[in-house]
Amino acid sequence: MTRLLAFLFVVAALGAGTASAGTACVSSCSYAAPAGSGALLVFNGHGWGHGVGMSQYGAYGYAQHGSTYDQILAHYYPGTSLSAAPAKSIRVLLADKKKQVTISADARFTVRDGTGAKHAVPAGPLVLKSAKLQWPAPLTVTPAPRSYLTLGKEYRGTILVDLVDGKLRAIDIVGLEQYLWGVVPAEMPSSWAPEALKAQAVAARSYALATRAVGAPFDVYSDTRSQMYLGVTQESPTATAAVEATKGKVLLYGGKVATTFFYSTSGGQTESSADWTGTSVPYLVSVPDPYDALSPYHDWGPVPVTATALLKSLKLAGPVLDVTTTPNQAGRVAQLKLTTPLQALAVPASQLRSAIGLRSTWFTVGLLSLTPPQPATPVVYGSKVTLASVVRGFSGVTLEQKPAGADWQPARTVNAGSTQLAATPTVTTDYRLATTTVAAGSVRIKVMPLVTLTTVSSTQVAGAIKPVLPDVEVDVQQLNVDQTWTTVASGRTLADGTFSVAVGVAGGVTVRAVVTPPTGYAPGVSTSQVVSG
Repeated sequence: MTRLLAFLFVVAALGAGTASAGTACVSSCSYAAPAGSGALLVFNGHGWGHGVGMSQYGAYGYAQHGSTYDQILAHYYPGTSLSAAPAKSIRVLLADKKKQVTISADARFTVRDGTGAKHAVPAGPLVLKSAKLQWPAPLTVTPAPRSYLTLGKEYRGTILVDLVDGKLRAIDIVGLEQYLWGVVPAEMPSSWAPEALKAQAVAARSYALATRAVGAPFDVYSDTRSQMYLGVTQESPTATAAVEATKGKVLLYGGKVATTFFYSTSGGQTESSADWTGTSVPYLVSVPDPYDALSPYHDWGPVPVTATALLKSLKLAGPVLDVTTTPNQAGRVAQLKLTTPLQALAVPASQLRSAIGLRSTWFTVGLLSLTPPQPATPVVYGSKVTLASVVRGFSGVTLEQKPAGADWQPARTVNAGSTQLAATPTVTTDYRLATTTVAAGSVRIKVMPLVTLTTVSSTQVAGAIKPVLPDVEVDVQQLNVDQTWTTVASGRTLADGTFSVAVGVAGGVTVRAVVTPPTGYAPGVSTSQVVSG
């Protein structure tokens, strides 16, 4: 069980709010994607976690509104009943596949080896190395009364150290209730209402017993593979009191301990197991969660993700041209459909959530996609170019342009859906789609001057370029037999953009003029012409 309430989850958030109508982003965006990063996806959603079972914030809200822990549990796990736990101790994996473990205590402790012999160890550290173990394994390490063993953290109970495939494994054998003393405050803030903490205690106790590893030498992990167990230092009086008040109680369904999934925040409606895993569980159905709204994660977003980052996380090829979602019965996203030039890719929402770090699968996604003509070759000055845009989940979108050497400026508004946008750039220009809060990665349209030839003879090649660019180098090139070009003469344009270059070439030779303009333009090339004889 993920310790959702104990650790901060960092995302690239832009602050509260959703995409809305308004003026263009220009240079004041809260988030502007890097140039060339492809389409921009912006996620807004609800809740934090898988959504199945008990919402911890929802339980807190119910407790604040007078519900008792058994009423809270009955709401989130309908059809279950409280009963006695079928076990009183539990084995927790603390370390595995280690070359060395260090166990210490602040008082004298005892080690019983695999032969049954006991060894007294003075207070302080005991270093155990797999390559040279002091005594025959397995080793059972027992603290003195009112003392604890430390293996990274302080733990109650005894620690069993075994040698497996040449490596050391350490397991804490501890009473079930003492185990929960270190679990409940790691999974839920100890300052929360007592009835919420009691509900958490029963859920944690049930979850631990229902998910015990079958046939393994240990029952549970000490981390999120099971639920967080942080030992003595995490214990708190209020959480311990909640554990003791519900001592030995678990939830049963059909005579078996229920798998009581829990998580941070539902967003207002829990998820069903059928929608989450494809398997229907009678007590893990979707239920309303009205008091979950007190969670800071009840609503989240916007979270921007570039198509480049998305594809890299999913190990897929792009670019992304369009995005649509397919909902499940609970209204969460079942899968995301990514449209690329070659195919449509269906990505399960749970995989997407894990890959890019979304808080839940209950989300909507907005898309800003701008695709330049392919292949991406420079356009001739004065020519039109068509950009393909796809806008989903946004209004008030603007096509912005940034000519070389200038700032971003609005060019035109862009409607939702798929649109062909015509532009006539007069200099190499960057284009992007933007709203008041976000801007997608820009695409660059390179512009090359229009080079025309007016005179082509064996002694002179003359012409002009548009736009008028004075003092630009002009190279006259000759076509070789092997279809390569060689520069045979050079000159520069005059103030009016015209040029005249003296040459000495034979009649029948094919020539062209190549201009190399300043920053803001790609090299321009004239059409080739044959020198008259």
